[in-house]
Amino acid sequence: MGKWLFLAIPNFTCHLSSKEFEKKSNSSSDLSNFRMDTKLPKNPSCGSLELFNLQRSSSSELPSHCHIDRKEQKPEHRKSFMFRLHHSASDTSDKNRVKSRLKKFISRRPSLKTLQEKGLIKDQIFGSHLHTVCEREHSTVPWFVKQCIEAVEKRGLDVDGIYRVSGNLATIQKLRFIVNQEEKLNLDDSQWEDIHVVTGALKMFFRELSEPLFPYSFFERFVEAIKKQDSNEKIETMRSLVKRLPPPNHDTMKILFRHLTKIVAKASQNLMSTQSLGIVFGPTLLRAENESGNVAVHMVYQNQIAEFMLTEYDKIFSSEED
Repeated sequence: MGKWLFLAIPNFTCHLSSKEFEKKSNSSSDLSNFRMDTKLPKNPSCGSLELFNLQRSSSSELPSHCHIDRKEQKPEHRKSFMFRLHHSASDTSDKNRVKSRLKKFISRRPSLKTLQEKGLIKDQIFGSHLHTVCEREHSTVPWFVKQCIEAVEKRGLDVDGIYRVSGNLATIQKLRFIVNQEEKLNLDDSQWEDIHVVTGALKMFFRELSEPLFPYSFFERFVEAIKKQDSNEKIETMRSLVKRLPPPNHDTMKILFRHLTKIVAKASQNLMSTQSLGIVFGPTLLRAENESGNVAVHMVYQNQIAEFMLTEYDKIFSSEED
């Protein structure tokens, strides 16, 4: 069986006579001394290596010449490389230009207050000050609060976990968007069928007020009132503080707690006690303007104040007309 000899010869064509090959193979096993007639390729830039197969055997047959295929360099590669370089430089230039324009736009854009003064942007319901909302609506209780309370009292008083169970956040945000855009709102629509969406939106409204329903300036005074040991003194102090509240805060607080007393009346069905509602609404309705290290202590007082206002609703608002 003959052996194959592989020679890698770069970039030229080899011519080897059969007689020379036979002579050399008989005299020595080393083929390194072969005389080869070589012709250099016309294109010396070709860098490909060609593979030749030479068979060492008793046969004197050998191809008279070997042909080497050349692969010409494609100019498209160079063009593609140059295009990428140019494209990359162009991208960098475009990005810098966009950044520059954005900086100019941001520095020149009008403030939110200016847009509101020109009437281009209207004040929203969520996230505004309670006084601002009521003033715009010519009322002392926001219409959205009234609508939510009406919907809950119509079909949610006996729902298990009312105000404690969270509604679908995406649907609540959708409701929030509609209210802020001053679109017509019908809470009896099937898309608001889940009453927890309505209660979730109402809690979000109070939570996002720029100032809580219990104004910042009244927070410490309500805390001092709830600390009093005598129940009658505590009620009188609370009633005095409630009377001094601004009309929007006073009237909205009154209608809200009156609504919550109806929730407590159905506690055997909805399982929402005064304590449960105090935990839900305490941090939502009142908080300190500057929370320091007393967050946990404040939370206890917040819950107690909301619970006490709910328990003693009739006495605190007794001298007022409904």
